[in-house]
Amino acid sequence: MSDLLETALNPRTVAIIGASENIHKIGGRPIYYMQKGGFQGTIYPINPSREEVQGLKSYASLAQLPEVPELVLIVVAGDKAVEAVEDCAARGVKSVVVMASGFGETGPEGRATQQRMTDAGRAAGMRIYGPNTHGLANFGTGAIAGFSTMFIERPPQDGPVAVLSQSGGMSAMVYGLLRERGIGVRHVHATGNEADVTVAEMAWAIAHDPEIKLMLLYLENIANPEILARTAAYARTRDLPIIAVKAGRTAGGQQAASTHTGSMANEERVVDAFFKKHGIWRVRDPHAQALCAQAYLKGWRPTGNRLVVISNSGASCVMGADAAEENGLELSILSASTQKAVATSLPGFATTTNPIDITAALLSNSNLFSEVLPAVAQDPSADMFFINIPVAGAGYDVEAFARDTAKFEALTGKPVAVAAWQDTVAKPFIAAGVPTFANEAQAVGVLGQLAAHTALMNESFEPWHDLQAVHVPEGAGAYCSEAQTLKLLASHGIPIVKHQLCQTAAEVREAFVAVGGPVVLKACSAEVPHKSEFGLVALGVQSADVAATIFESQRKKLTEMKVSHEGIIVAAMSRGRHECMVGARFDPVFGPVVMIGAGGKYVEALKDYAVLLPPFNLDQVESALRGLRMAPLLDGVRGDAPMDVKAFAQVAVSVGRLMMAAGPSIASLDLNPVMVGAVGEGAVVVDALLERDLQCKNG
Repeated sequence: MSDLLETALNPRTVAIIGASENIHKIGGRPIYYMQKGGFQGTIYPINPSREEVQGLKSYASLAQLPEVPELVLIVVAGDKAVEAVEDCAARGVKSVVVMASGFGETGPEGRATQQRMTDAGRAAGMRIYGPNTHGLANFGTGAIAGFSTMFIERPPQDGPVAVLSQSGGMSAMVYGLLRERGIGVRHVHATGNEADVTVAEMAWAIAHDPEIKLMLLYLENIANPEILARTAAYARTRDLPIIAVKAGRTAGGQQAASTHTGSMANEERVVDAFFKKHGIWRVRDPHAQALCAQAYLKGWRPTGNRLVVISNSGASCVMGADAAEENGLELSILSASTQKAVATSLPGFATTTNPIDITAALLSNSNLFSEVLPAVAQDPSADMFFINIPVAGAGYDVEAFARDTAKFEALTGKPVAVAAWQDTVAKPFIAAGVPTFANEAQAVGVLGQLAAHTALMNESFEPWHDLQAVHVPEGAGAYCSEAQTLKLLASHGIPIVKHQLCQTAAEVREAFVAVGGPVVLKACSAEVPHKSEFGLVALGVQSADVAATIFESQRKKLTEMKVSHEGIIVAAMSRGRHECMVGARFDPVFGPVVMIGAGGKYVEALKDYAVLLPPFNLDQVESALRGLRMAPLLDGVRGDAPMDVKAFAQVAVSVGRLMMAAGPSIASLDLNPVMVGAVGEGAVVVDALLERDLQCKNG
């Protein structure tokens, strides 16, 4: 184990500065929990007003302890908390949990005080958890350095789940929801403001606990994605699923997050791309985390997404089919032999195709589940099973239904989910250990998540090698000219529109012939990145004479604007099947980010784009495109030929390679439009704009 895990999660000695006799006060809860939870180490209450706290000898100060504790809980507030941190650092304490609030989450003054605290800890090599945290709890060792009331409301039970959260309230909520479902939890840790230790660091440490089979995260920002990425990669090697809630999906949520834990929210589509790249599944809220936990803990890892739906109601069969499609699942096409085997158990009017309607005959024959399930189980197209019971009760042998389903699941190892809204029906299935939900949306949603997450965790990402060095053109301003940008793109193998940069009207006439009309004329100035706004773009120019006249007009306009320029670009009119775009920027947290999607002048209004984080491959680009609103256009509509998706994907990959090689020297890159032709016609960049990072040296 790392020092982080040892001294904070499995300490031999714990001191509580601000210890209380009252178990319902923050300073009293940790002592009560540790004594009740079987903590085997030594507890040192520190309270100068008492000789004894909860049956333990109390000390007046940290200096009076007989030894330096490994972990110290700081319950006192304000300046006293900062002084306590500084005292701990001076005494050689390894880890401190600061529960007091009123620091980074309150504004500039609070952040300054928090920084003073952090600096003291770092100078001494001491790790700080918080401030503004509910604390840490390891129910495997009884080291419960926290005060959450939920540990009383839902008594703890050691188990295979870890809950790691920036928010103390959310850590307690997820814990409570899991315990309500009878699921044991080992780790429940809240990092609060994350002045020092982050959720990502905690995740790395706890991923190495071999007893943990599921990790649940609550995040309001991602402070150090490189550690979280490393954790996710390690988790995949040991089949440890990670399910995250990332709050702050909206502008209002982001603002609330900044006042809650002092977090700066990350851009949402980039966060989604980061999670997807690293096999972390994102859900909306803690309820969704608890809802799916049992299915993951079963160890189910479906190899496909084909679902068999079984119900005693035709309507429920229809709704199950709807839920399957809505959650990305296919209905299994059962073989003729399977249907024949099913038919031997069902009345003649029952449906033996998928969905399987076993009808109300279930009331008179309680063995139908035990007969139908094995018949379907061996069908090679059956990856998962959904049993929907909209009505049962008196006269139905629900106990037998549950036993048969549990036996089937144990023998096949295939995922099974049951929907039963009646408590009397649900309870026997729950008691038998079968994942049971209130409705088909929840049940099929969890199965769909399980299938998609398993596929995501199994995805491989080949690293990019032999990246070509990038030499961003020098310049005093933020932008490169279009000619400079196109030249850079071409040097990295990205197809660009045929064009010439002209200085005179005579050169324009020659370019018109060389490029081939009709042409586009565009002023080329690094000081005018958005040329069309100033009337400096002319489309569909039909003759060399008109081109020469436009050249003089644009040059005059540039002179009037008093901007430097390199000349006028004469470019071919490219008429692809569709206008797409590739954008890129260097994110200060996540590094290179590539955007792909619909292009043209409405790109900002439609916002139909996907985000990818390098490295990625052609198939991943195409998969991202097929998740957009523009997806139907890819294969052609109303007689149009399919688009050359592979060519466009290659442009995106080349841009990703360029951005990864350039690092922060390129702040942003905008390729819009990228004209995409029919299959075999390729893709070509028609317009491009590169923004330098002026704080980086030009390469």
